[in-house]
Formats: sequence, C-alpha cells, structure tokens
Amino acid sequence: MVTWQKTGHSGLDELIFGLRTHDQVVWQIEMLSDYQMLCQNLAARAIAEQKHVTYVHFKNQTSLFTPDQRTNALTIHEIDTSEGFEQSARAICSLIERNGSASIMIFDNLSEQLIDWGADLMIENFLRIVSPLLAERQIITYFALQLGRHSCDTVAEISEITQLLINLYHWDTHVTVHVQHASNRYHHQLFWPHRLHGETCVPLSIDELAGRFMEIIRKKENDLNPEGNLWHDYLDKRDPIFTAQMQKRLLTSEQRMGHLVKTYFNYNDLININNRMIGSGKIGGKAVGMLLARNILQSESLKDEDFTSTLEPHDSYYIGTDIFYSYIVENNGWSIWMAQKEENGYYSEAEKLRDILLRGTFSERMHDAFRQLVNVFGQSPIIVRSSSLLEDDFGNAFAGKYESVFCANQGTPEERLEAFEQAVRIVYASTMSQDALKYRINRNLDKKDEQMAILVQRVSGQRQGHFFYPLMAGVAHSKNLYVWNDKLDVSAGMLRLVFGLGTRAVDRVEGDYPRLVALDQPLLSSHASKEDENTYSQRFVDLIDLESNELVTLPLEAMLREDPSIDLTQVGEIDWVETQRLRELGYHDNPKWVLNFNKFLSNDAMMNTIRDMTKHLEAAYEYPVDLEFTINLTDKRDYQINLLQCRPLQTKSIGSRVDIPQTIDIRDTMIETNGHFMGGNVRLNVKYIVYVNPESYSKLPDQDKYQIARLIGLLNHKLFDVDEAPTLLLGPGRWGTTTPSLGVPVQYSEIDNIAALGEVSFEVSGMMPELSFGSHFFQDLVEGGIFYMAVLPHIKDNIFNLSLFEEKKNIFT
Repeated sequence: MVTWQKTGHSGLDELIFGLRTHDQVVWQIEMLSDYQMLCQNLAARAIAEQKHVTYVHFKNQTSLFTPDQRTNALTIHEIDTSEGFEQSARAICSLIERNGSASIMIFDNLSEQLIDWGADLMIENFLRIVSPLLAERQIITYFALQLGRHSCDTVAEISEITQLLINLYHWDTHVTVHVQHASNRYHHQLFWPHRLHGETCVPLSIDELAGRFMEIIRKKENDLNPEGNLWHDYLDKRDPIFTAQMQKRLLTSEQRMGHLVKTYFNYNDLININNRMIGSGKIGGKAVGMLLARNILQSESLKDEDFTSTLEPHDSYYIGTDIFYSYIVENNGWSIWMAQKEENGYYSEAEKLRDILLRGTFSERMHDAFRQLVNVFGQSPIIVRSSSLLEDDFGNAFAGKYESVFCANQGTPEERLEAFEQAVRIVYASTMSQDALKYRINRNLDKKDEQMAILVQRVSGQRQGHFFYPLMAGVAHSKNLYVWNDKLDVSAGMLRLVFGLGTRAVDRVEGDYPRLVALDQPLLSSHASKEDENTYSQRFVDLIDLESNELVTLPLEAMLREDPSIDLTQVGEIDWVETQRLRELGYHDNPKWVLNFNKFLSNDAMMNTIRDMTKHLEAAYEYPVDLEFTINLTDKRDYQINLLQCRPLQTKSIGSRVDIPQTIDIRDTMIETNGHFMGGNVRLNVKYIVYVNPESYSKLPDQDKYQIARLIGLLNHKLFDVDEAPTLLLGPGRWGTTTPSLGVPVQYSEIDNIAALGEVSFEVSGMMPELSFGSHFFQDLVEGGIFYMAVLPHIKDNIFNLSLFEEKKNIFT
C-alpha cells in the first residue's frame, strides 16, 4: 500500500500528486531561499503529521533551519565534508541506517560539495550510494543541485536515480517549478512550467509569458557547465586561490609532497593535466612523482643545467580516483567496500571486493572515454600503471604492491579496448591483494583513504622486427646503499641496469642478474672476477611481441637467433673466449654476448647527466630519491632518457660509529664480510639465528622447499620480534625467490619481523646471493629497516665459520 506525504504546498501536491513514502526529490535551484522555503514547508507539514524530520547540514554551507527550530521532531546533523567523499558518505550512510522508516530527510545543496568532492561524478556516486538505503527505509528525501553547475550527462544520470527531478526558477519575483522527470506519475500538464502563487500552482500560459520564460531558460542552458567540475568557472582566470585549491584536489593534499607541488606546479601545468584526464579526482602518487621530477629538472632554478635535450617528452594520460569509486558503486560493491574498512572485515571482505573489481563492467560513459583514449595511442604499446593516493609518498613506496599491466595494443579497435579495460580491472583489483592488504596494515595505513588512480603511458622504446622494447631500462638511486668497495662514495648514487623492458630491473627475476653500477665509478664491477661478471649477468630479455600481442621473456640467444640484425654494441660485448669454446663444440650460431653495458657506462657525459639528475631531485625533495627510467637512441645516435617514476627512497640514517675491537680472535668470528651489505652501521643484540643449511636444502624436493618457507613464516609471526627477540635469518641463495632451486621462496610478509637477513652462496647448486638493488624486494627490506648481507665464503678475507654455529643448541629440534 502506497502512503502519501504532503509537501506543505497544496498547489505543488496537486501538480506532482504529493510525495510517496520512498520518493527522492532532486531540486535544481537558482536561489537557495526558494529551496529553503520548500524545505521549511515540508518539515512543518511532516511535524504536524507527527513524523520525524532529519536535516543533514554540511558544515561549510548556509543552514536551511535555525538552531531554535531544533526539536524532538526535527533533528539537525552536521557533516564535516572536508575529510573527503568517503568519510562523508560513510557518516551519512550510518545516519540513514539509524533513522526510522517512513520519515523525512532534507539535505543541503549538493553542488556546493564540488569544493570537497571535486566533480559531478562524485555527486552522482553519492546519490547512487544513498538511494537504495533511503528507498529500503521508505524515507522521503529532498536534495538540491545548483542549476547550471552540472553537465547534461550528469543530470541525465541523476534523473534515472531519483523519482522526481524538478527545476526551480526564480523569475519576475515568482518561483516557477518545471518538472523534468517523474516516476509513475503523469497528467497532461505535469511537465509544463508552473508558477507558485500563494497556495496554488498555476501553469504558464502559452502566449508571451511562456515565450519569455522559455527564452530565459534557453539562455540559462547556454550557460551550463559542460565540464561538470570546478575548472569551468576558472579556465580563463589565473586565480591563485583556485590554483592552490586545484593542486590539492588534482595532485595531493599531503603536507610534505604538497609543499613540492606548490613550488613546482603552476596554473598551466594543472590545465595540461586536466586536459589529459579521464574523470575527476586525483591522479595519484605515481603520476604526481613522475610529473614533479620532470618539473624540477626543467625548472628555471636549474639555469646552469639544461636537461631538455636529454629528457624524452612524456605522453601520459590519467584516470582519476573518482572513476575508481564510480566503478565500485556501479557494480554494487559500495557496501562491501565499507565493510572491508571494518576490522573484522579487513581480510574477509577483501576477497569479495577483489572479485567484483576483476569482473565488473564499465558504464557506457566510461566505455566511450576509454575507447577515445585507446584510439589516441593507436597501435603503440601502452602500460596501465597503478597510481594510488598513498603510492610513492614520503614513507610509503608501495613498491610492487599494486599491479601495472602492459598492453601490446595490437588487433582490432574492440580487441584493444577489451584488453585495456581488463588491464584497468587488474590494477583496481590489486588494491585488495594480500600483499597490499598486509603492507597497509603493517604500516598503519589500513584506516587511511586509499583510492586508485591510473597512469596510462606509451611504452618507451623502438620496434625491432616484431619485437618492441627500449634499449635500456633501470632504476637509479641518489644514494648508494650497497657499497661493495671502500673506494665508493655512498652519496654518489647507483644504477640497476637491464636491456629491454624495465620489469627485469624492478622484479627479482630468477637466474638473471642486472648490472649494478656505482655512479662515481661506473665501470667498477661488483663481482670478484671477470668469470663471475660474465656468469652473473643478464641472460633473459623482457619485451613486447607484437605478433603474439603479449609481454614475453626470451633468452638473449633465442632473441638473436630469431633476429640476428639486433645491435647489442651499446649494451654488451662479445665474449670471444666463450664463443670460441662453443664453436669448438660444434655450436656455430651467433657469438656469445655478455650484457655488461660497458660502452654506455664509459660515456662520461651520460654518467654525469644521470648523477646530476639524481642530485638535483634529491636536493629538491630534501631526501634521497629512487627513479625508474628508460634510455633510447635518437635518430642522431644520442642517448635520451625517459623519466618514468620518482619517489622518496626510504632509508635509515647511517647511525653512530660502531667501534669494533681489534683483538677479536678469528676463531670466535662466525661471519665477516668486506662490503656486500646494506643497512648502515648497526649494533644488534641477536637473540635467534635461523639457518637453512644450503646442502640439506638443495636435496629437498620442491614441495618440501615451499614447506620450509611456510615454516619460517610461522616462526616470523610466533617467535621473531625486532625489539624483544632480534633474529638473523640465514639461508642459501636468494630469499624471496619464486624458484625454490635458487633460494627459499618466502613472501616478504613471512620475514618482516626479522632484524637481519643473510644470503649464503652455495655454488655447487648454483644458489648465489643477489640483493636486487632497486627491486621491489629491496624496497621492502629498506622500508622494514632490515639489515642485509651477502655471505660469500669463496671471497678472500670473508669468514663464514659454521663450526661456531653448529656448536650452539638447536632449539627447533
């Protein structure tokens, strides 16, 4: 049975047949006073009928009701929207859930929330979130929008959400109502403009009065905001207040990064970003870091240095954080999103939400926007990169916690669009991955607002046959945290360099060794001999195969067999000794190449340029920095750097001097290593040593090796404690590998409570340490404050005295 509620104006009741118990009415208003009159009328009538009225007042707005009107029948709730959309929506949803059924709710002007929420899309999202809750509780609701502040698309979407959409004009001292949308109502004059006159509602005549009125309406419609956000009002005004506001809204509201943004981003920068943005909201930390680094290097303060010719221009687009919210709302995931924020739902609800994010659909509006974006790139390979709010900020690198997806971008337009949309889904779903969840909760970020923006970039590189890849890619640090020789300067910085796509530089790859470069002595090898340098070098290449339309990993030899014309002279040298040995064995294929990058590293000008870049960025950040980049050759055979990412490099201070006694008996020394460690000067009172015996481990089947990793994870959570029980973890080869034959396949979350980590070489089984400087695993160690050392007994003057260890009691048995 339908229950009716009167509006408090008899003429309006007659026009719209009154209000039904689940009606949500959106008024598009010119003057707040007209909306206030209607709200006062509704409240008075409802209270007279002994119904409860709840007024939701946004703190930054003029109140529709005075404090003395507050009674038991009229409750006023003030909402502070300055903390952002999610907190506001959460508070209002909670209020609706507490509200009684068959009551009345009145909201302030939602358009004014563009200041805090940023765009039409978020107002639309808000209505999509609260509408089902209001309908379920049969709450009659009034909302207001400012006429002319919102795009036609947004108004059309809102009309599908609400039961009544009515324009409210103030014309010739009269209030005129014009119904735009009405659910389950109709009479022949319902959609005709009516003037409120006393308690009557009079239709405008069809003669001059209506003509003049329609002329005014057309003029107002011509003034409508086509953008649906704050940019429209200020596109031609270099308003400093607006610029500061948009820096916060578009880039960051974090204080430390915000200071850099204020210094290095101007009005034109913001306009350029907005012109390359899909949706609204922020562009996320990764995108901000990339743009900030470029602006710093191109700023007028560096007149003595000109990086313009060296830096490759970027070709980036951004999908704003508001699209992430919209995707969740449109796929009915908001209630799960809210439940996941609660302590008892943090992990349990995450899997449900991850499934929604992976399987959801995009609205037609987003579908069309994505199609246009894919068309802009044509068939150039692109990468869809995570760029969350918290990513790449001071204190939180989120290295490797969120996904980035390469799109080879071949095929028909529909196939390319489908692949792009799936890449976006994968990035969105990675917010609910176990690694990301554990990272956030371990760093007390689980309660912080974390939204996902996306950075879309053309893959930097060149086509070679049906392969596509950059000449070089890598990671640069302004501080060298892994000094292996006392001749090296910590402050000079360091590179981790690969041939092909940079995935092999940031991921801990199996059986492969990128080139480590100290920027003060680029040609100084980190290996003990030429033989080791050749053995522990890059052997596989990540690239995009344009024929198979995918990212692939190929052995270097297979790549050369398929295309012998590939020029490796910039990145490697022929190992003539090994080539001759292979030919004597009957292998007459291409010569044996070693990717040592010596030719590039011998280019003093480029080494100085990279070092200067890192130093300038470190000076601007007032903090060490971590860069990702590619390097290609121009048509003139000049090197060109594409700066892809910049973030603060989380480091520990060097610490106070540790005096080591000179009289230590070598027989009492368990481990001594000259270099090959990271973590500064530390003095640890180690309580436990966990040692995985390399020889015994190498004989285990793979299944048992995985069990060893899980067992260490159990000890990590039950026994290890950085403060109460500092633990040294020693094991063969690479910790954190995904290949058990190369080391113990632990997840970082299974060792995050240790104080120190040692990787022990065991050459018989090919298990060798590799810090993977610059990799995501490296970032985890640095952020966790875990001291690292490579234990290399085969190197002269290094000590690994197992007998001391074996004399101790094994408490595990």
